[in-house]
Amino acid sequence: MNVPVIGVVPLFDFTKNSVWMIPGYIDGLDEAGAAPVILPYTCGERALARAYSACDGILFTGGQDVNPALYKEQKLPVCGECCSVRDVMEKYLLERCLQDDKPAFGICRGLQFFNVALGGTLWQDLPSQRPGSVLHEMKPPYNKPAHAVGFPKESPLRELLEKDGARVNSRHHQAIKEVSPRLKISAVSEDGLAEGVYLPGARFLSAVQWHPELDFMVNEDSRLLFSAFVKACAK
Repeated sequence: MNVPVIGVVPLFDFTKNSVWMIPGYIDGLDEAGAAPVILPYTCGERALARAYSACDGILFTGGQDVNPALYKEQKLPVCGECCSVRDVMEKYLLERCLQDDKPAFGICRGLQFFNVALGGTLWQDLPSQRPGSVLHEMKPPYNKPAHAVGFPKESPLRELLEKDGARVNSRHHQAIKEVSPRLKISAVSEDGLAEGVYLPGARFLSAVQWHPELDFMVNEDSRLLFSAFVKACAK
């Protein structure tokens, strides 16, 4: 297999004014056979375009809340910290992936951003807006399962993992409210939230709400998620 170069969207810490990265994103891709590179944290199209052109796929990581203005809502007090640079750079990267049919994989915020960018909406805060019995924001360690998800009959996850559901970790307070009309649901939580989505007809555009980067060391399902993305990027 070719060794694909995969661009990883960086995280940003406002307190430390610092760009950073969770090692699991890099290590998960590396173990699956990719050459991961951290993309520049910038809104500058020149730098983004050059970095994008060097990559065979893009990993959209977790992080701050997506700005509610992007789905035409006012930001509520329960909404968390937003990052305008990430909103801008991810919009550019996703549009390029769609235009070029380049593989894109979203994790947590990545799933939420895909949904918003393609016309969907979010719950700004699950505990206050959609309370339920399912634990969506677990306490550490994060390499343990928090709740179950089911895979619809036509879900690519059902085919990939060869089962109709799985137990996953969970670390989020926002979630999909209205699913984008362009996306299909690939996983659903026990309380009815869309926890996985994909774009039909795309070479590979898929996202999950849980965190394979935090448990791939002990979870074969998470390793398979990274492997499927890397294989798509290597074609």
